[in-house]
Amino acid sequence: MSKTARILISGGGTGGHIFPAISIANEIRLIQPDAQILFVGAIGKIEMEKVPQAGYPIIGLPIAGFERKFTFHNLVVVGKLLRSLWAARKIIKNFKPNVAVGVGGYASGPVMYIAATSGIPCILQEQNSFAGVTNRILASRVKRICTAYEGMEKFFPKEKIVLTGNPVRHFNFEQVNRNEALAQFNLSPDKKTILVLGGSGGARSINEAMLGAASLIATEKNLQVIWQTGKNYYTNYEAEGKLPKTPNLYVAPFIERMDLAYKAADIIISRAGAGTVSELCIVGKPSVLVPSPYVAEDHQTRNAMAMVSKNAALLVKDADTAQALVNETIALLGNEELHKKMSENCKSLALPNAGKEIAQIVLSYVK
Repeated sequence: MSKTARILISGGGTGGHIFPAISIANEIRLIQPDAQILFVGAIGKIEMEKVPQAGYPIIGLPIAGFERKFTFHNLVVVGKLLRSLWAARKIIKNFKPNVAVGVGGYASGPVMYIAATSGIPCILQEQNSFAGVTNRILASRVKRICTAYEGMEKFFPKEKIVLTGNPVRHFNFEQVNRNEALAQFNLSPDKKTILVLGGSGGARSINEAMLGAASLIATEKNLQVIWQTGKNYYTNYEAEGKLPKTPNLYVAPFIERMDLAYKAADIIISRAGAGTVSELCIVGKPSVLVPSPYVAEDHQTRNAMAMVSKNAALLVKDADTAQALVNETIALLGNEELHKKMSENCKSLALPNAGKEIAQIVLSYVK
């Protein structure tokens, strides 16, 4: 290994892509503190904010996604793709990376293509049980593909696959006391707690189901809820006077201390993004998953079904949330035997050392 590793990490577009990327970077730094790490993302996307907050430099590309049907927008996207390829070539020429890592998302495509065709060893990290288009296209050109689910041979060459799991955000879950965690949300240690998540931006169907069930929740003496709405939803609901005001309900636009929220929860309602599903397995909490129907190739449903097939979660379709979500969650909360079994099954699926394993693979290709 050279004295100083130079690692290029590309991709993003969503928290599900960029948080694992940051976790990989953090683990690389733990192994080799003097490693130089540069991120490449898409202008205007979440990575342009979160990566600098994590302490890493990032360069943005003018890349965007194609519409599924032919539109004038796609002609504009072609122009952005060509400019991004040119910019990626310049970035790689200037930075001179030893290894390039792609985590999926728009920016990953042009960067990893230029890196691979320039003779730079490339590693892919695929978070979902149904591989993304960018990673499928790049698969033949890379050295290793780190996956989170079994059975990925249907997308990638078998000899390149390494089952590592998904890197997740670092939090000291085991060191947190449940009573202290609940106190942070002004909630009681004597009641069962439901944690409601909809991703960093919130989920309309989940939020509306919670609004509709607010009066039911208020009358449940042994139940309390921690509800993350997403910033825009919180602002709108507050302006419209829709936010419930009950002692057993904590509502916030975003929860920074997820270790506290996970520790406080008995059951978790959530979307089925790959990173979230991986975190749920690590904390070992039963969950009711509501896959987003708006993501490419319906990969959240596939992520959720991977959990459901192991009896580690329940699934409620997005269209059924108003009628079924809260009722099914409360029913699960009251079924102690099923609750315990799902928790055990969830923990058995956890791969908690994913970030470290991927970092070791990346550094093994540094010449």
